[in-house]
Amino acid sequence: MRRSLLFIPANKPGMMQNADIFAADSIIFDLEDAVAFSEKDSARILLHNFLQTFKPNYEVIIRINQIDHINGLLDLEALVSDRIDAIMLPKARTASVKKLAELLASFEKARKLKKTIKIIPLLELAAAILETEAIACLPRVDGILLGAEDLTNDMETERTIIGEEIFYPRSKIAYAAKAYGIDAIDTPFTDVNDDQGLSQDAKKAKNLGMTAKAAIHPNQIRYINEVFSPSKDQIAWALKVLEATKTNLGVFSLDGKMIDKPIIERCQKIIEKAKKYRII
Repeated sequence: MRRSLLFIPANKPGMMQNADIFAADSIIFDLEDAVAFSEKDSARILLHNFLQTFKPNYEVIIRINQIDHINGLLDLEALVSDRIDAIMLPKARTASVKKLAELLASFEKARKLKKTIKIIPLLELAAAILETEAIACLPRVDGILLGAEDLTNDMETERTIIGEEIFYPRSKIAYAAKAYGIDAIDTPFTDVNDDQGLSQDAKKAKNLGMTAKAAIHPNQIRYINEVFSPSKDQIAWALKVLEATKTNLGVFSLDGKMIDKPIIERCQKIIEKAKKYRII
């Protein structure tokens, strides 16, 4: 269960050391796009040392390089440990996710890890979007991130603030994620100076069924968390419904509205999220 995931370049020690003050639910330490080819080795070492030194209070996700490239394998060799929670796989396809799962299982066994490391596939290709359901149901996958910049490049379409060009992949990921009980993570909003545009984009994604959103700047986190958290009105209504269930069995009426099992279950989810995010 996540709302916000912040990308931090793995070659920026200042940002890495301050990651715990950004209020993101998850930090994605980026070894791929954010790091030049000539700096891959040093970034890998820097991130390894950072994770050995600090005990983060957030979910630790590593975006590795592509799994069919030597740098992707070196990333896993250097960083797979009980100190990380998930691997984000760029340019993910069904076959590459399966390969990564096999590699992680091998590392976990050899290193006697206590946890099972999760996988967050990053869907950035048209072919990957067509495999969304097949990817979403794979073991270890507990979230899917839409990579709209590379996807629209692959589709030869223009990225717009309105976002009509990514309506289909957003919806497809949201439905697949809901069906398999994982997170549907929306693509980052790339204009870091447009807070209103960010909020509107996040609300649009949420209305399509996305459950979280990635960020490329710490200042974006507060707006993302606000959109993907239960509102005060939602929490108040959920508490009222759940209190009423103590004295009402089956279907009943509350403030002129019919309350049945789906409504009760939704209220339970609202309160669960509110407690997790320490709103109540």
